[in-house]
Amino acid sequence: MGNPKAFLTIPRKEAGYRPIHDRINDYGEVEQTLNTRDRQEQASRCMDCGVPFCHWACPLGNKDPEWNDALYHGEWETAYKLLKKTNDFPEFTGRICPALCEKACVLYHTTGEAVTNRENECAIAEHAFMEGYVTIEHPKRNGKHVAVIGSGPSGLATANQLNYKGYEVTVFDKNEAAGGLLRYGIPNFKLNKAIIDRRINVMEQEGVKFVYNCNLPLGNDDKALNAEQLNAALKEYTPDKENWDGNYDAIVIATGTPEARDLKAPGRELKGIHLALELLGQQNRVLAGKEFKKEERISAKGKKVLVIGGGDTGSDCIGTAHRQGCKSVTQIEIMPKPPVGHNPSTPWPNWPVILKTTSSHEEGCERRWLLNTNKFIGDEKGNVKAVEVEGVIWEPNPEGGRPIMKLDGKKEIIEANLVLLAMGFLKPVHPQYPNNIFICGDAANGASLVVRAIASGRQTAEKVHSYLSK
Repeated sequence: MGNPKAFLTIPRKEAGYRPIHDRINDYGEVEQTLNTRDRQEQASRCMDCGVPFCHWACPLGNKDPEWNDALYHGEWETAYKLLKKTNDFPEFTGRICPALCEKACVLYHTTGEAVTNRENECAIAEHAFMEGYVTIEHPKRNGKHVAVIGSGPSGLATANQLNYKGYEVTVFDKNEAAGGLLRYGIPNFKLNKAIIDRRINVMEQEGVKFVYNCNLPLGNDDKALNAEQLNAALKEYTPDKENWDGNYDAIVIATGTPEARDLKAPGRELKGIHLALELLGQQNRVLAGKEFKKEERISAKGKKVLVIGGGDTGSDCIGTAHRQGCKSVTQIEIMPKPPVGHNPSTPWPNWPVILKTTSSHEEGCERRWLLNTNKFIGDEKGNVKAVEVEGVIWEPNPEGGRPIMKLDGKKEIIEANLVLLAMGFLKPVHPQYPNNIFICGDAANGASLVVRAIASGRQTAEKVHSYLSK
C-alpha cells in the first residue's frame, strides 16, 4: 500500500462514455479510458483492507488489493500476472462485469465511491497485450483428450485451464465463431468482437482446437443425445481423427441457456415480435459481414420500439435500436421501480437492488415499471402495432417467498411497431450422464453473470483434472 491516505485525498474518477451524439452513430465501444497517470492514481485509492471484501465478493476470488498496489507503483506486468492467476479473461470482465467487488468495497460502504476495480482490471489487461506481457505457453501434454461443448465464457475458461494442465482440448460450438453470448448476445458497443478474436488466437497458439458449426442436440427431450450418441457425434466432428482413436477421456457441456423465456400472450404470432437475442445476435452477425435477406432482417429503423424486460439484455436492445435508427424506445418492467442509490431492503452483504441507468438508457428511453403485458394488437397485414398493458400490484405472500402479483384493472395501449422480449432465460434440464461428462456454467446453474461462468469453468476444469488423475 504505497499511499495510505490516497482514499482520503483522491476522489473516484471514472473514464465515462463517449458523447451521445458521437457514439449513437456507430457500434464502437462507448466506454472511454483514463490516461496512465489517472489510472495509477485510481489504483492508489485501494486501502488494502485487513479483510478485503472485494476478494470475497468476486466469484473468481480476484486479489484486487494486490494488483491495485502493483498498478499504482507502475508495475504493470506484475499486476497482470496477479490478475491472470485468478481470471482467464480480464479483458472481458473488465468491460462487462457489474463489478461485484465494487459493491463490496469498504469505500463504497463508507463514502459511496468504490475503487474503480473494473476499469483498472481492463486497463491492466489491455496494457498487457500492448506491451507483450501476454505470452504464448506450450504446456507439456499428458496424452489425454477432453471435449468442451460450447465456447461461451465457461467453456473457454474450462478449455483454457485444462490446456494449461496438459490435456489435448477440443472446443465444439454450434455457431460460426467462438464466444457464445459474448459474441452473439452482447453488443459491439459494449464488447468489441476483436477482443474475443484476440484471445481465441492466443488459445489456438497454445494448443486449444476449435470446431465450429457443430449442432449437437443436448438436454432432456426426445431429440437429446445420450452419452453413447454424444461420443459418436463428437468423433464425427473431431479433426485429425487419423492421429488418434477419437475417444475423449472426458466431455464438458458448457452450452449456456439457449432457450429464452417467451411471452405467450394473445397476438404473440404477429410479425414484429422477437426474442431479444434474435435482434442482438443478428446485428452482431451483420457487423461481422454476414448478409441477410430483406424479409429476414430485424430492424428498428423508423419504428416505435417496445422492450419488455428491465435487465441488461433489455438495455442492450435499447442501445441497438437507437443505432438502427428507431423513432422511439419504451422499456417496461413487471417489477417495482428500484430506489436510487440505496435500498434498505437489500442491505450488505446482499447485492444492492437499486436503479441502474446504463449508457443505452442515457441515449433516450421511456422507462416504466409495474406493467403486465395483456395482449399484442395487430394491423390488417398481421404486423404488431400496439400492446395492451395493465398495472400490477405486488402483495406480500402470507406463506413467505415470492410476493403475489395482482392486476389493478388500469389498462392502456402502448404503440409499437417492434416488440423485443428480454425476460431472461430458462434453466436447461439435462439427462443423467456418466461420470466422465461434466456440466458447467449457465448450462448447470441457469443464466447468470459472465464472471460467474468463468469461475464455474475454472472449477469444472479442476473437477475434470481430479477425475482423470485418479
